[in-house]
Amino acid sequence: FLTEWINRTLKEEHIVVKSLEEDLYDGLVLHHLLENLGSLKLDVEKIALTEKKQRKKLSVILEVVAKCLQLEESQLKWSVESILAKDLLSTLHLLVAIAKHFEPTLALPPNVQVETITIEITSGGLKTSSAAEYITENKENIETQSKGDAFDELFICDPDKLDAVKKALLEFVDQHVGKLGLNVKDIESQFSDGVILLLLIGQLEGYFLNLRNFFLTPASTMERV
Repeated sequence: FLTEWINRTLKEEHIVVKSLEEDLYDGLVLHHLLENLGSLKLDVEKIALTEKKQRKKLSVILEVVAKCLQLEESQLKWSVESILAKDLLSTLHLLVAIAKHFEPTLALPPNVQVETITIEITSGGLKTSSAAEYITENKENIETQSKGDAFDELFICDPDKLDAVKKALLEFVDQHVGKLGLNVKDIESQFSDGVILLLLIGQLEGYFLNLRNFFLTPASTMERV
């Protein structure tokens, strides 16, 4: 699935991936993938032939990925060394994280797991332990977590109260973006292009959003996205 997704994404660049371990370790495909998906300009050489240059390139790429995904180092399930060593598990975790972030609607197969075996050398000999590790999200866990969502309950159990909630939210939004001379009357239509949402976040967090970073009056679907 991931191989087909990468090849489909990079088709116009005539890049063909046949093996995730063999074709991604040097950073070339990852470089093109991030530039294509996130319009990111990475300050690294397109082709790194030596191991030293590949390590440096991967370091820049993975730093950008961690920043985009807002992940701390302790949350990463991959590293420069593991990708460079063609570790399939690390490569899969990295690609799934990139896919989920840049193409959240991508229908990744759920509940994909592998059995990992850890071998430890002790004074008494070799000690092995095995554990199941999920590559993609555990659908059962997601469903369990989502059962207690208050808004879902509202839609299903008490639709009569929905209008009252919408009215309260409108008043809340209007109170904050009203300071910018804006008036919000309809949640569905006025939030669909993302502009009100961005301005609301700026007001709530107390910072100014550079207007050059987004389209204030988007005229196309791409501008809204």
